[in-house]
Amino acid sequence: MTVTGESRGDVDLTSPRFWWWERRRGVVLDAGLAVVSAGECVVEGLSFANETGVPTVLGVLLGLVVGSSLLVRRRWPIAVVLVSIAVSPAEMGFLLSIIGLYTLAASEVPRRITALLASMSFVGTLVASWVRLRTLAGDDAAEFDPGVGYTAVISFVLALGMAAPPMLLGLYIGARRRLMESLRERADSLERELSLLADRAEERAEWARTEERTRIAREMHDVVAHRVSLMVVHAAALQAVALKDPQKAVKNAALIGDMGRQALTELREMLGVLRSGEGVRGAAAGPGAAEGPVPLAAVGAAAAAAAAAAEGGPCLADVEALVEQSRAAGMVVELSVDGEPAECGALVEQTAYRVVQEALTNVHKHAAGAKVRVRLAYREGEVAMQVENGVSDAGAVEVGLPSGGNGLVGMRERVNALGGVFVAGGTEAGGFRVSAVLPL
Repeated sequence: MTVTGESRGDVDLTSPRFWWWERRRGVVLDAGLAVVSAGECVVEGLSFANETGVPTVLGVLLGLVVGSSLLVRRRWPIAVVLVSIAVSPAEMGFLLSIIGLYTLAASEVPRRITALLASMSFVGTLVASWVRLRTLAGDDAAEFDPGVGYTAVISFVLALGMAAPPMLLGLYIGARRRLMESLRERADSLERELSLLADRAEERAEWARTEERTRIAREMHDVVAHRVSLMVVHAAALQAVALKDPQKAVKNAALIGDMGRQALTELREMLGVLRSGEGVRGAAAGPGAAEGPVPLAAVGAAAAAAAAAAEGGPCLADVEALVEQSRAAGMVVELSVDGEPAECGALVEQTAYRVVQEALTNVHKHAAGAKVRVRLAYREGEVAMQVENGVSDAGAVEVGLPSGGNGLVGMRERVNALGGVFVAGGTEAGGFRVSAVLPL
C-alpha cells in the first residue's frame, strides 16, 4: 500500500528497503545525538569537577558515560530518563534530559510510568535550578538578591521549559506513529480480505462454470441420444422391410427425417444458449481482451439464458408424444397417468420429461423388443414417474447402439438437483426399472 506523508511524498510503508533505511537513519541520528550530548556532558563534568574538587578525569569519564547513554534511548528510554534525573544535581545532561523525555513520551511505555518519570525530571530540574539560583544570589548578595519569589518563578519556568515541550512533542509523534501503524495494519488486513474475497469469487465462478458445463452435457446427451437412438431403430427397421414392404420403408424413412429435424432443432436451441453465454463473455471482457476464465457474471448470464430456454423446453404434456415416437419405432409401450395433473415448474416438468426420455432410450439400447410400462402419478406436493421394461425379446433385431454410461448418472443429477429421489435397478422378472419423485 502507498501512504502519503507530509514531507516524504509517496512512501511504500510495506517495502523492506524503506524500513531498512529508517533503521539505519535512526542509528545515525542516535550516534550523532550521543556525540553532542557526550560533548556537552564532558564540558559540564569539567565544571562540576572544578567546583567540587573531584578529579578532572572522573568528571570527563562521567560526562562521556552519561552523554553516551543516548545510544540506547530507543530500547531503554526509562533508563535514559533515570540517568538524566540522577545527574540533574550536578547540572549535567540538559540535552540528555530533553531527548530522553521526548523518547519516553513517544514510546510504548505505560502512561503512568511516563507521567511519574516526567514529574521526577521536572522536580529534579526545579530543585537544581532553585539551588543554583540561591547559590548565585548568596555569592553576589551585595550586588544581586532576586528574592525567594523571583527565584521560585524562574526555577519553575526553567523546569517546565525543560520537561513540557519534549513531552508534548513526544506524545504527538507517538500518537502519529501509532496511527500510521494502525492504518498500515488495517490496509494489510483489507488487502488480505480482498484477496480472500477474490479467491472465493473465483472458486464460485469455477463452480458455476462446472455446473453449467455439466448441465449442458446432460442436455446434449439427452437430446442427441434419444433422437439418434430412434433414428437408428427406424433405420434398422427400414433395412429389414425395404424389399418386403416398400410403403412401410417409406414411412420409416419419413420418421427418420422427422427425428433428424427434431434433433437439429433442439441442438440449435442448445447452441443458441451457448452463443448467448459467449456474447455475454465478450461484452464483459471488451474488444481485444485476452482470453481467460469466464467471469462469474458471464456464467450467471449464461445460466439465466439456459433457464429462459428451459421455459420453452419439453414438459409432461409431451410425454404422450414421446411414447408415440417409441411406439412408431416398434416398441410396445403402455402409458398410465394417475391423479389430476398439477401445475409444476418448468424445470420440474423438463426434468420429468428427460427422465422418461432417457429411460426409453435405454430400453432401445439394451432391451430391444421388451414391453415397457410408463407411469406418471400426481400426488400432493410431488410428481412421480416410473419406467419399467420386461425381458428383451430374443427375436428382436439388435441395432447395436453404443452406450457411454452417462444416462443414469445424468438422470440422478437432474433429480437430486431439484431435491427429488431417484432409484434405478433390476426387477425380479429380469427387466429394469427407473423411478423418480420430484417435489412440485
